[in-house]
Amino acid sequence: MALIPKVTRKYLRTKKQFPNVWCAGCGIGTVMGAVIRAIDNLHLVQDEVVMVSGIGCSSRMPVYVDFNTLHTTHGRPMAFATGVKLAKPSLKVIIITGDGDALAIGGNHFIHACRRNIDLTTILINNSTYGMTGGQVAPTTPFMKIGTTAPFGNRERGFDISKLAIAAGAPFVARGTAYHVVQLKKLVEQAIEKKGFSLVEVITNCHTLYGRFNKEGGAIDMLKWQRDHAIPISAAGKVAPEKLRDKFLTGVLWNIDFPEYCEEYDKVIAQAQGKE
Repeated sequence: MALIPKVTRKYLRTKKQFPNVWCAGCGIGTVMGAVIRAIDNLHLVQDEVVMVSGIGCSSRMPVYVDFNTLHTTHGRPMAFATGVKLAKPSLKVIIITGDGDALAIGGNHFIHACRRNIDLTTILINNSTYGMTGGQVAPTTPFMKIGTTAPFGNRERGFDISKLAIAAGAPFVARGTAYHVVQLKKLVEQAIEKKGFSLVEVITNCHTLYGRFNKEGGAIDMLKWQRDHAIPISAAGKVAPEKLRDKFLTGVLWNIDFPEYCEEYDKVIAQAQGKE
């Protein structure tokens, strides 16, 4: 614990067993640090923050942080978070989920949370695999990549998470990486401050399973891949189209305003009670 920065240690449940369950070099710990620093920079009161997760490597995060937390069932964090926000709209509700948790069994909850536009911040950690349960193919596993359930290559196309969220109606969508830590912290801050549903997709590395199966090297190699393949959206217009083919965009990809669900629901209650 002595090696953990003071600002991070302030928000950890220090009586929990450390080191954590994540593999050495896993990007999830980096994401947790970015989320904590964003919350600290925004001067949010710890007791007014609720962190909700489902099941998976990334969903262990609420176990370690000293906020109000819910570690819920597989694929259902957005359903639980919706209930929390409707019951206590003043709380800052942050969902921590993975690409498998959010987009497979939780896919229906995901698209409707985007469409509904309830004031939730979702940090979706995308490592292209089911890391906790053995490296099975996930909804984001790229075409022809190897997983334990696809030893001869995945024959399905993976979801583009950010495009899916935009198409489903999310008013704020951003993408960052575990490598670009400063940018990631800023994106999380913007997402928390956004009124309405916000998504930050975070490209992370699972070198223990996905990287090993696909011969992509260790943690450092996969972080370097993120560095070399991420293009800031502000610079994309200056890059030749052919050089964007195997790259991905980072930054705020979509930002519009739309009426927030809790506020609209209050209007329904007022109308039903004859107050409007």
